[in-house]
Amino acid sequence: MKIFFLIILIISLQIKAELIDRVVVIINNEIITDAELKQFSKKIDKNGFIDEMLLLGKSTSDLKKNKSDQLDYMINERLLSSEIKRLNLSVTLERVDQEIKDIAKKNGMSKSDLLSNIKSQGVSVSEYQDFVKTRIERQSLVETEITSKIRVSDEDVLAHYMKTYPNSNSGIYEYALSHIYFNPKKGGTESALERAQIVLKKLRSGESFEVLAEQHSEDTNFATGGALGTFKAGELTKEMETSVAKLNAGEFSDIIKIKDGFRIVKVNTKKIVSDPRFEKEKEKIRAQLFEKSFQKHFKNWLETKKEESFVKINK
Repeated sequence: MKIFFLIILIISLQIKAELIDRVVVIINNEIITDAELKQFSKKIDKNGFIDEMLLLGKSTSDLKKNKSDQLDYMINERLLSSEIKRLNLSVTLERVDQEIKDIAKKNGMSKSDLLSNIKSQGVSVSEYQDFVKTRIERQSLVETEITSKIRVSDEDVLAHYMKTYPNSNSGIYEYALSHIYFNPKKGGTESALERAQIVLKKLRSGESFEVLAEQHSEDTNFATGGALGTFKAGELTKEMETSVAKLNAGEFSDIIKIKDGFRIVKVNTKKIVSDPRFEKEKEKIRAQLFEKSFQKHFKNWLETKKEESFVKINK
C-alpha cells in the first residue's frame, strides 16, 4: 500500500512539474520548455555567449527585446545540435581545453586568468566549456555543410567593384617612358622649341631615340637612353597623359609643352595593370560577398532542416 501511494505521489509531482514548466516547442525528440526560454533570455546579457551566426543579421539587443526571435534562435540551436550528432562532429574535452588555451593566448593571458575573468562575469567554468565545445562543433558543421560550398570568383569581385565605382576601371595602363628634354634656360623658350623641332624631325626620319637622347637631352638627371621611369595612368601631368595615351609601345610623341620646358616622349612598354584602388578594395569586397552569400545559404539551410524536422510550437 505504501508503495502504491509513493507511485501516486511521484506521478502527481511529475504532472505538477509539467504544468509549472510548460513545453513551448517540440523539435523531433527534443523539447524547449518555458523555463529554458526564460533562462535563455537571461543568458543574452552574458557578454559573448550568443552565437552571432544564429542572429541571422539581427543584433543582440533586437534578440533581447523579441521573444519570438529568442524562440527561433533556440529552435535553430536544436537543429544544429541534431545535425552535429547525425554527422558525428562532437569534439572531446581535450580539444575544448586546447581551444580555451588558444583563446587565452590570443588575448595575452593564461588559461587560469581567462577562466577567472569568465567567473567574474557570473559564468561557471563548465558553462564556458560547453559554450566553447558547441562553438567548435558548429564551426565544423558550417564548414562541412555551407562554407566549403561557397565560391566567390574574381569575376564576382570585379562586377561588384564596377557596380560600386561605375566610373572606374579594374585595369589601367602602365607606361615605361623615355624622354628628350629641352630646357628654356638655355637661350630662352623659342630657342628650346627650335631645338626640339630639329630633334623631332630627326626622329621622324628614323634616327634612334636613345642615341638622340644621349646627344640632345638637357635633363640634368639624365639616365641612359633618356629613361624617365615607369608611370601608371593618373600619375602623369594632364599634358603628358593626353600625349602618351595615344601612343603604342615603341612610338614617340610630338613636342609636349610642360611647365619647365619641352619634351619628346617615347613609350618603351605599355601594359594593363590592376587599378591600385581595385587591388586595395578587392579582398574587402570578397569578404563582403562571402558573408552575404553565407547568410543566404545558412538561412536556406536552416529552413530546409526545419521542413525536414517535426517542429511543433505550442501557443
